[in-house]
Order: sequence, then C-alpha cells, then structure tokens
Amino acid sequence: MAKSIPLAQAVAENLNPGDTVAFEGFTHLIPHAAAHEAIRQNIGDLTLIRMTPDVIYDQMIGMGLAKKIIFSYAGNPGVGLLRRLRDSIENGWPHRIEFEEHSHSAMANAYEAGAAGLPCAVFRGYKGAGLKEVNPNIRSVTCPFTGEELAAVPAIRPDVSFIHAQKADRKGNVLVEGIIGIQKEAVLAARRAVVTVEEVVDDLGTHTNACVLPNWTISAISVVPGGAHPSYAHGYYDRDNASYLEWDEIAADRDRFLAWMKTNVLEADPADFADRIKGLETAR
Repeated sequence: MAKSIPLAQAVAENLNPGDTVAFEGFTHLIPHAAAHEAIRQNIGDLTLIRMTPDVIYDQMIGMGLAKKIIFSYAGNPGVGLLRRLRDSIENGWPHRIEFEEHSHSAMANAYEAGAAGLPCAVFRGYKGAGLKEVNPNIRSVTCPFTGEELAAVPAIRPDVSFIHAQKADRKGNVLVEGIIGIQKEAVLAARRAVVTVEEVVDDLGTHTNACVLPNWTISAISVVPGGAHPSYAHGYYDRDNASYLEWDEIAADRDRFLAWMKTNVLEADPADFADRIKGLETAR
C-alpha cells in the first residue's frame, strides 16, 4: 500500500546497494529527481535497467553507482552520445561496467513477462540480427504448437522501480497521462515501486482508458513538482531542450562533469526542480 513520504526517505527505504533497479519513463516523465536522490545517498553496486538510458543513467554511471546496465538504445535524445557511459565502457572511468543490450521489443516483452510473473518472454524477434551472438541471454525456443523458432529473453523483475507521474490521489492511486512507455509494467514487475508526482489531488479526474496504478502496486509516493525535468510532464511543462544540448558539453569533460554534479545534484534539493521549471517558464 502506497505511503506518502519525502523523496529522501522513499529512496532510503526502498533502494539498497546491489539492487537491480529501473528508473523508467519514455520521452517524458523521466524520474530525474529520484535518480538524483539515489546519487546523493551514494547507493551503488546497482544493476540499472532502462529501455532508453539517457542523461540520468549517464550521471549515475559517471558517479560510479552502476556495476551493470541492461538496456535497449543508449543516447542523449536528439543530441548524441552518452559520454559518461562510453568513458566507463571504453576507458574504465570511474570503473568499467558490464552491459547487456537488447532490442526495444525484447525489453518491453521482458517487462511484461516480469509483470505477469513469468520466467521469460517469448516473442518474434532477432531473426537476421547479430545481437544474440554477443548476448548470451538471447535464446531460441521452438513453439510446441507450430514448430516456429521464437526468441526468448529472461523476464525483468527489478528489486525496485522508480517512475514519475502527473498526480496521485489521497488514497495513493497514481495517474499517468500522455505517452505511456513501459512505466506500468515496470511497476507491476518490481518488488517495490516508488512514484514521484507533480501533485496530490482529491480526484484524479480520470478518463476512459486512462493509465491508473492502484495504490496496492506502489510502495511510496513523493510529491516533487518538476521532478521529471529536463524531460517533460504532459500537461505540466515542456521539455528543456537546452539542458540536453548543454549536457553533451558537460559530460564530455570529467572535471566539468564532476563540478556540475556537485553543484546541481550533490548539493541540491528535490525542491530545486520546481524552481527549474519556473525558470523554464520565465525564459519562454
């Protein structure tokens, strides 16, 4: 049953060193505030899972918190590389991480299998692709009914999943609107789930086919206005494109990266995210 607590407490109670953790969001609603709190608490030795690792995983890897990443596509969206991820894999700074690459389809199916309590995901995919030659967790199975050869990957079952959403009601039910990626499945597949939200309301005001996560699927809810910045929250604020462009320059230099992290993460507060959104609105 979801309980409403400050973000620092939610992270401390639900994320442990050595955990397998997903910080999920697709294009928008990326849980930057939650990831920053994990960095502030220096919770490391993590296996990071995400369909589209971007800036938050670049930051966590650069701060030495990751031992492994399981992903499909890694990059700074609309800009280019994840420079801290590449520095880790290619040069071992701050240490060399393991990595396991999949297709988007495989990751989505693996999350769904985890949500359903299944040991693996079976789907059509990887035919003619070379990825399975370098990833031993991509296997083949034969359909017992048709004889067709299908791809199989292990189910994703995080110890904890973090997502950001627009709002929760006072009973702890959460509404996710706009582009829905794999957030619902990431929550249902996880042993524990933490959701940061823009606000808590009396009535979610849901519509037909809305994505609502009931309170029994969630461990903790933390109110963090602006908590998805620099990604966007549909209906609340736009994507901060300038921040993504700036990150490419910041992450390219180790010293500049560490200085930025000190100022904007280690010495920052979750409440700062609301000020960043106000600054974004003022700039427009």
